[in-house]
Amino acid sequence: MAKAHEFPSRLLRGYATFRDQRLPQESSRYKVLAETGQRPRTMILGCSDSRAAPETIFDAAPGELFVVRNVAALVPPFTPDGEHHGTSAAIEFGVMGLKVRNLVVMGHGRCGGITAYLAERDSPELQAPNDYIHKWTSLLKPAEALICEDPVETMDRQRALEFASIRQTIENLRTFPWIRSLEEIGELELHGAWFDISTAELYLLDKQTGRFTVPDEIED
Repeated sequence: MAKAHEFPSRLLRGYATFRDQRLPQESSRYKVLAETGQRPRTMILGCSDSRAAPETIFDAAPGELFVVRNVAALVPPFTPDGEHHGTSAAIEFGVMGLKVRNLVVMGHGRCGGITAYLAERDSPELQAPNDYIHKWTSLLKPAEALICEDPVETMDRQRALEFASIRQTIENLRTFPWIRSLEEIGELELHGAWFDISTAELYLLDKQTGRFTVPDEIED
C-alpha cells in the first residue's frame, strides 16, 4: 500500500510510458506549442466522468482541443453578477482568448450527474440543503422541456435527459452575448454530441431536426 504522501504509482508508470512511447513522436509538436502557444480550433465542453475523456474519444493530438469538464457538462446561463464562475471563465477564455471556431457540448451515456438529478427529483428527501451537486444539477430542470418525442429518447428516460441537457446547455451558451454575436456572423459554431460508453458510438445533434443520430459516414 502506498504511503499517504507518495504520488500515485499508476500515474508515474503512465508517465513513463508516455515519455518512452508517445513523446518521441510528439516532441517537436510540444516544442512548437511551447514557443508559439496553443491555437486549438475546437473547444469541448464535456463531463468530468473518467470514462468519457474527449482527447481519447477524438484521438486528439497535443494542442488540438481546448477542453473544459464539469459534472454533466453543464453551463449556467450568462450571469454577470461579479461572483466566481469557473466554467463561464473557461468558455470566455476559449472563445474570446483562443478564438476557437467550434464549441462542442458533449454528454455521454450513464452520466452520474443526470442519475443524481433524477434520483433527487424522484425522492426529494435525498436533497441536502448545502449540497453542491444538487445546486449544480438543478440546472437540468429546464432541460426536461426539451425532451423530444423520439423513440430513441423516450425508451430510456436517463438517455432522454442526457440528450435534452445538451440542447439546454447550447441554449444557455447563447445567452452569452459574445457567443451569440459570433455565432450570428459565422465565426463560431455550436455543436452537440453524445458518447455511448457501452458501445462507443458517437451521436451528433442534427441542427435542423434537433434529434441525435449516429453519422452514416465519417470522412477521412
